[in-house]
Amino acid sequence: MDNNDRLDTSEIRNSKIRGVIKNVFLYVFLGLWALIVLFPFYFMIITSLKGFGAYNSERIPKLFVDNPTFENYVSAFTQVPLAGYFINTLIFTVVTTALMMFVIVLAAYAFARLNFKGKNVVFALFLSLMMIPNELVIITNFVTITNLGLRNTFTGLILPSVTSVFYIYLLKENFEQIPEELYKAAKVDGTSDLKYLLRVMIPISRPTIVTIIILKVIECWNSYVWPRLITDDQNYFLVSNGIQEIRENGFGRENIPAMMAAVVVISVPLIVLFLIFRNKIMEGVSRGGTKG
Repeated sequence: MDNNDRLDTSEIRNSKIRGVIKNVFLYVFLGLWALIVLFPFYFMIITSLKGFGAYNSERIPKLFVDNPTFENYVSAFTQVPLAGYFINTLIFTVVTTALMMFVIVLAAYAFARLNFKGKNVVFALFLSLMMIPNELVIITNFVTITNLGLRNTFTGLILPSVTSVFYIYLLKENFEQIPEELYKAAKVDGTSDLKYLLRVMIPISRPTIVTIIILKVIECWNSYVWPRLITDDQNYFLVSNGIQEIRENGFGRENIPAMMAAVVVISVPLIVLFLIFRNKIMEGVSRGGTKG
């Protein structure tokens, strides 16, 4: 083996060593960051499994449970109307998501495929709405819903959330990636726009549509400001503002473990939903944001 071969072998070995060291530092950093991010969830679950007396006897909260109990989860459903909050949130989430999908699919299709006078101007105006601070929109919506007498109703909760400029834009970009030749061929065959949308565009864009649905479900489930503002009747509380009600008038201020149990019950569905569909979310966002 000549000097050049030995030199090349040494360089390859050094490169592999640098790669291993780099990967070690990377995984250590990611592991530490994961611990920082997941620690609040771990502490929440651990606290929810502690008895009321055991928790209060701890001068410094322990990071483990000596005698785990599920009494707090029973209390979360028996001492406060948590099940009612779940039902309200489910109704709000399903109806809002369904109406929004109906609106944004038709709007995205119109902007992506139909030709009408002023289309670009209208779409530019739509995009400009994203520049308006959300606080101003909430104030306007609150005045409108109040004047219509829709406070403390599901209609008042749902109406302001049945459309989204961002989701229209995301879906429009995805629709535009579908070759226009398919649309022209369908029109030659006498296919209507609605049939073409249902049979061609929606199936091809399914990853993006699924992503939007999941993100909207998460958004509805976590909605706090608007439900808190528009409802003061406990019969219409969602889980988000219901948790605040539990803390203020339920057992939250005194019984922290039971409060944590209620938070765990509310958080688990979204965590499971995201873990199951995380790949579809990433795929849909990447497809919606990439043209060509």
